[in-house]
Amino acid sequence: MPSTDARTLIHAAVPTAAAGAIAAVVSAVVAGGKGAIGAIVATLVVILFMGIGLYVLQRVAKSLPQLFQAMGLMLYTAQLLLLFIFVAMFKNTTLFNPKAFAITLVALTLVWIGAQTRAHMKAKILYVEPDSSAGDKPGNKGQSS
Repeated sequence: MPSTDARTLIHAAVPTAAAGAIAAVVSAVVAGGKGAIGAIVATLVVILFMGIGLYVLQRVAKSLPQLFQAMGLMLYTAQLLLLFIFVAMFKNTTLFNPKAFAITLVALTLVWIGAQTRAHMKAKILYVEPDSSAGDKPGNKGQSS
């Protein structure tokens, strides 16, 4: 993974993990231990789903740049559908508080998207790849007066 991709991943994952820690504390206060477990599981799910999605999107951008925008839209739609399926699967669980899980999942998804957007806007990414051959520099072809 190139350094800009890793930097984007870190700049999105760290705020999400911090917001997840805050959500775990708030859920523990509001819903007890099961609320904290639900918030922690939601934090791990968001970081895993969104991290894998970012990795896949970066791979597609490098191999098939013409499909980048369509792949990005499809990927984010698929991620949101998977998160909704995940919430529906654990709707009646007794392992953790499902409301704390669902609220944390939605909130952290928004935190991830915001942090990823900010990281991308702050990154200084070349949109034109410079030619790697150093010996082919054009000289001054105009007249000198």
